[in-house]
Amino acid sequence: MPGAGVFVTTVVAGGIALLKPFTVASRPFLRDTVFYMVAVFLTFTMLYFRRITLAGALSYLGLYIFYVLTVVICTWIHRRQRGEGLSTAGSGQPEHVSDPEDEESPSSSIHSREYEEEYRPLLPSEEGTLQILTKSVNPLDRRKWRRKSCYWRFLKVFKMPVEFVMLLTVPVVDPDQEDHNWKRPLNCLHLITSPLVCILTLKSGAYGLYKIQGVFPVWGLGLLIGAFLAAIVFCTTKNEEPPKYHCVFTFLGFLVSALWINTVATEVVNVLRTLGVVFQLSNTVLGLTLLAWGNSIGDTFSDLTMARHGYPRMAFSACFGGIIFNMLVGVGLGCLLQTTSGQLVVKLELDGLLVWILAGALGLSLVFSFILVPAQCFQLGRGYGVCLLLYYLAFLTVALLTEFKVIRLTTL
Repeated sequence: MPGAGVFVTTVVAGGIALLKPFTVASRPFLRDTVFYMVAVFLTFTMLYFRRITLAGALSYLGLYIFYVLTVVICTWIHRRQRGEGLSTAGSGQPEHVSDPEDEESPSSSIHSREYEEEYRPLLPSEEGTLQILTKSVNPLDRRKWRRKSCYWRFLKVFKMPVEFVMLLTVPVVDPDQEDHNWKRPLNCLHLITSPLVCILTLKSGAYGLYKIQGVFPVWGLGLLIGAFLAAIVFCTTKNEEPPKYHCVFTFLGFLVSALWINTVATEVVNVLRTLGVVFQLSNTVLGLTLLAWGNSIGDTFSDLTMARHGYPRMAFSACFGGIIFNMLVGVGLGCLLQTTSGQLVVKLELDGLLVWILAGALGLSLVFSFILVPAQCFQLGRGYGVCLLLYYLAFLTVALLTEFKVIRLTTL
């Protein structure tokens, strides 16, 4: 847990500052940092006593509940003071930038218009259901393919199978489009494929092998229910107009996306564990290197993608909010389940002095950001990102040298 925390608060946060310099929201940043430092101090206390009792587990969960209530109340007070209500105007609105992959020069935009004219039908006609489906699941845009470089085409060939699977299983609702990206045949197909993905990926596919009363598989029941819902939606909707309940597909898309990310991250962690066994690395070294990187893959991709698309504030806040959730709820709920199942005390077996270095590095990185960010008037630039990356490299070097007995410190 501390290894992933150090990685996210230094490498991922530093990567966001390098990718898109921005002005961080002062009060949310200070609030999240203070709560995170309190969580680290609580972890220090548990490590010192080498055990977590029922009171300690409840302290983790209570601190997170208090954190959530503080966020909600502070947001409500801030909006009421500014009189914003539901408005997104002002400093709370992130500056949106376009994807560099889709950025076009003036000449390319001219060619784009020419291609649009080339592919525009001579007579207006409505697309059929089968035509909409084939167009919706096609990950390749012929116009973009013709004007992109060979390098882009080479990468696109490898990305197309994954993009095809994502198009088939993850519904996307886009409020910026006139029809909110309503594709009637594809969305009906999502009602069949999305539940199957949820069943086959939840708990590494354990539910996919489960059979009801030892006869009927769970995935078969999900397939039947999904097909029934898809038939109802297909018969009660039109190709041209999205239904009123189209927003429900947003939650379905979020759930399937989260399970896909969890599945990929789990498989990466399993591969990293295998490498640890092959190279005979200790659990502590795995925790601060391979497992920390593997567990942070989801945060890394999601946060950097948000920053790349023009939402660095949201991504930077996620670096702290996500780790606070993992530390407080993950440790607190796990220990609470153990204490309520008959084991009154969860004993912590510390693997040498390196555990203290991990926890200390996490706390020191938070103090570093807590001092440096206000000193820069909350303007995070590339210098701040470089400092965080150098800090992580220094921490990793000291931790590895300590693990391999090159640096010897007095044992506590």
